[in-house]
Amino acid sequence: MASWGTFERDLLEQMPLILTGLANTLQLAIIISITGFLLGIAVFYLTLSKNRLIRNAINAYISFFIGMPLIVLLFLMYYGLPQWGLRLNPFAVAIIGFTLNVAAYNAAYLKTAFNGLDLSQIEAATAQGFRPAQIFRLITLPQVLRTSVPALTNQVIGNLKDTSITFLIQYTEFFARMQELASTNFQFFKAYLLTALVYLLLVSVIVLIARSIEKRIFIPIA
Repeated sequence: MASWGTFERDLLEQMPLILTGLANTLQLAIIISITGFLLGIAVFYLTLSKNRLIRNAINAYISFFIGMPLIVLLFLMYYGLPQWGLRLNPFAVAIIGFTLNVAAYNAAYLKTAFNGLDLSQIEAATAQGFRPAQIFRLITLPQVLRTSVPALTNQVIGNLKDTSITFLIQYTEFFARMQELASTNFQFFKAYLLTALVYLLLVSVIVLIARSIEKRIFIPIA
C-alpha cells in the first residue's frame, strides 16, 4: 500500500508535466495524421500519372519510406543532418519525418483501393470529356477514400502509438513524461501500466470515431 501511496503522490506532483506531454502527443498525432493524409492523396494522384518517369519516381518514394524504419529516418534527420549544417528542432523533425512516412503508407492504401475499382466508370467519364483532375476529384478519390477507411484508421492509430518513439529525439511527449515518473520512484510496472491504459483509451476513441464515419459513408448493395 505504501508503494501505491508513493506512486500516487509522485503522479499528482508530476501531473502538470504529464498532461503537457499528453497534449504534445495528441498535437503531434493529429498534425501528422492530417499532413500524412493530404500528402498521401497527392502522392496517390501522381501514381496515376501517364508519365512513366513520374510514376517510377513516386513508386520509388513509396517503397523507400515504407521500407525504411521510422526511427532510422528520425535519427537520420535529427542526428545526421547537423553534420551537414542543417539543424531542426525535435518537433520539426517529427513532423517532417512522420509526414513523409505516413504519406507513403496512405498512398499505398489508396492505390490498393484504386486497383479494386471498376475502371469502366473512369473510361465513361473520359469519353464524356472529363479532364483527368476532374475524374480524380469527382470519381476516383471519393470511392478510394470510402473503401480505405479501415486502413486509414489503422494508420491513424499507428501514428498515435508511434509518437512514443519521439522521446528518442528529445521530444517531450506523453511517454517521455511517464518515463520520468517511473525513474522518480522506480515503480516501472505501475507507470507503464498507466501509460498503456491511456493509449488504449485514446485508441478506443479513434476506433469509435472511425466506426461512426464508416456508418455515415456506408452504401448498401441493392
